[in-house]
Amino acid sequence: MKDFLPFHRSDVGEEEVAEVVEVLRSGWLTTGPKVREFEREFAAMVGAQHAIAVNSCTAALHLALEAIGICEGDEVLVPTMTFAATAEVVTYFKAKPVLLDCTESTLNLNTDLIEKAITKKTKAIIPVHFAGHPCDLKPIHAIAKANNLHVIEDAAHALPARYHGKMIGSISDITCFSFYATKNITTGEGGMITTDNAEWAARMRMMSLHGLSRDAWNRYSSQGSWYYEILSPGFKYNLTDIAAALGLAQLKKCDRFWKGREQYAARYAEGFKDLPEIACPQTDAHVQHAWHLYVIQLELDRLRISRDEFIRQLQEAGVGCSVHFIPLHLHPYHRDKGSYRPEDFPVSSRVFQRIVSLPLYSKMTEDEIDRVIGIVRDLVKRSRR
Repeated sequence: MKDFLPFHRSDVGEEEVAEVVEVLRSGWLTTGPKVREFEREFAAMVGAQHAIAVNSCTAALHLALEAIGICEGDEVLVPTMTFAATAEVVTYFKAKPVLLDCTESTLNLNTDLIEKAITKKTKAIIPVHFAGHPCDLKPIHAIAKANNLHVIEDAAHALPARYHGKMIGSISDITCFSFYATKNITTGEGGMITTDNAEWAARMRMMSLHGLSRDAWNRYSSQGSWYYEILSPGFKYNLTDIAAALGLAQLKKCDRFWKGREQYAARYAEGFKDLPEIACPQTDAHVQHAWHLYVIQLELDRLRISRDEFIRQLQEAGVGCSVHFIPLHLHPYHRDKGSYRPEDFPVSSRVFQRIVSLPLYSKMTEDEIDRVIGIVRDLVKRSRR
C-alpha cells in the first residue's frame, strides 16, 4: 500500500553513514577502538562504571546470568509479559524461569508477587521495563537484599529512562540494553551490559569472546600481543566496530530521539483522552518513560469488535501496528514446561486480549501522528456498542 505507515522506521542519517564509512576505510572492522569508544560513551551517559558491548540484548542477559553464577537447578524470577529472550537465557543453564504476573497499569512485573515466589533455589530476579516504563525497583531491591538475590534489569526498552532521577543502567547489579533495529537507538543488531562490579565486568568481557584472555584487537593491534589463553569456554557475542560506529552516531541523538517520542506520546494521549473505549499508557510520577512503545488497551466491553479485528482494520486503513507481548505462559514451551494455565496469570491473560501497540518513533511526522489518531478515532466510533 503506497500510503501505508509502517510500525517502525529507523532514524538513520548522514552522520551514521559517515561514522560507518570511516570504519570501513580504517581497515579494522571487528571489535576494536570504536567498540571501546562506544562503551566509554555509553557508560558515561547512564552513569555506570563499566559497559560491555555485545551483539544482542539476549547475549547481554546470558552473560549477566553466567557472571553471577547461575547453575543447573537454580530458579530465576521473570515476568510473563515479556519477549522470549528474557526467560530463554535462563534455560541455557538448565535453570528454571519462574513466571510472574504483571500490573494492569504499567504491564510491569507485579512486585507484590515476588516474595511468595521465592524458594531456596531462587538466585535472581529479571525485571523488564515494559515499553520503556521503569519497574518499581525499590521494593525489588529490598526483597533481593533480604533474600540474597541478584537483580539483572532487562532494559531492552528503557533507553533513556530514569527511576527516581537515576538513569536506568546505573541502579541494579547488572543492566542489559538492546540496540535492535526497532529500538530507541540502533546498531542494527547489538546490545550493552552495564555494571559497577569490576569482577563481573571482566568476566562478561572475557566470556563475550570465547573466554580468551585477549580479544582480537589486543592481539593484532600495535598495542597487543599474539599470545592468548583460553580461560573458560565462552561465547561469540562481541560487537563489531562497524556496528559500534553506527551506535556512536545514534548515541549523540539519543536525547533528541527521546524528546520526539515523548511529544508524540503526549499527542496520542491528548488525541484519545475523550474516548472511554481506549485506555492510554499510565506513567508513574517518579519515572522518566523511555517511550519505546505506545501500548493502548481496548475496553472491549464498549466495542463490537475484538482486538484482532481492531488491528486488522487499522492495517487495512494503512496503519502498521503490533502486539507486545504474547505472555510467555501462553506459548507452548512455557505452558507445558511449567504446567501453566491462563488463570494462573489473570492480569496478563486478560490484558493480552486488549493491547495494541501503535507506531511511535522519532522519524514519524506530526501529520503521521495525527493521521493515526484520526484513523483510530474513526474506527472506535464505528465500532462502539
